[in-house]
Order: sequence, then structure tokens, then C-alpha cells
Amino acid sequence: MNRVYLAILAAGMSLFSPSAVWAQAGNACDLNQDGVVNVLDIQLAINMALGSAPCAANVAGAGVCNIAVVQRVTNAVLSGTCSTGASIAGAHSVSLTWTASTSSNVTGYNVYRGTQTSGPYAKLTSSPVAGTAFTDLAVQAGQTYYYVATAVDNNNNESAYSGQAQAVVPSP
Repeated sequence: MNRVYLAILAAGMSLFSPSAVWAQAGNACDLNQDGVVNVLDIQLAINMALGSAPCAANVAGAGVCNIAVVQRVTNAVLSGTCSTGASIAGAHSVSLTWTASTSSNVTGYNVYRGTQTSGPYAKLTSSPVAGTAFTDLAVQAGQTYYYVATAVDNNNNESAYSGQAQAVVPSP
């Protein structure tokens, strides 16, 4: 498998009622695209975050399926407003992009983050990301992070780590 290269772009569970439903055609929080944002979308967001459903959300960024997405979908069910985009109220994020592998059997990429150069790294993706971009929403102001990615093939084999990319998150 070919090496995956990363490029860093610097960036700056609530309770819910199953009866809460908001008509939101074309809304990013309507994950199952049935025209309403409801408990079914929350369950789908949870399944995507856990990796038991393919990550198809574009609430916090393409290919981002984590607890922040679950919270945003839950908030949309409760309030009728879907908050999209990588950052909320001054929160920081790190956007990662990389060059696609030239191997014909690559089905996605896993992204890893560490707080020390050369690792250890923790896996950020619950399932392989289909595209060549990922946004890390769970970063802290003033922290330095180190990222690597791996390519995953159709047999679920993972390549070696890519070259390391560094991101320094600004202080508020």
C-alpha cells in the first residue's frame, strides 16, 4: 500500500424526547433524509459515531462522525436548529487533508492523533473515512497535536502510518 500524506490547515448526550420532530427538508441533521429531524436521526448519528453504520454525515464536516455530531443532531431535534460547520462559538478545530492512495483496493483511511512527536497515537475515526479529508473537533486551545493516517483496503488491512503532520492550536 502507498503512504498517505497529510496536510494540516490551521483553524481556529443530552436527554431527548422521542416525540420531538422538526420538518427540515435538506437539513444536514436529517441524516436518514426522510424530511424530518427526529430520534431516528439521533440513533443514526450514534451508530455512525460508533462505526456500526457508514459515516455519511456532513454536520461538523464531511466524514466527521463523533460525539459532537450526535450532540448537534440531538440539539436539532430539541430546538429545530441544526448547527453545522467545523467550529462552534470560538471552539477550535484542525482540518486534515491528504493525497489519496494509488492502490486500487483502498476503501478508506483511518486518522490518528498524538500529543507527542512520533506518538503514541490514538485512533480518531470509528470507521475508515471514505474521502481524503477529516476535521478534528476535539482539540484544546494551546495544545500541539501530531497526526498520521493509514490507508485501509477492502480486506480491512491497514497500511503503515503516513508521515506525521503537526498542528498547533492557538490559545483563545
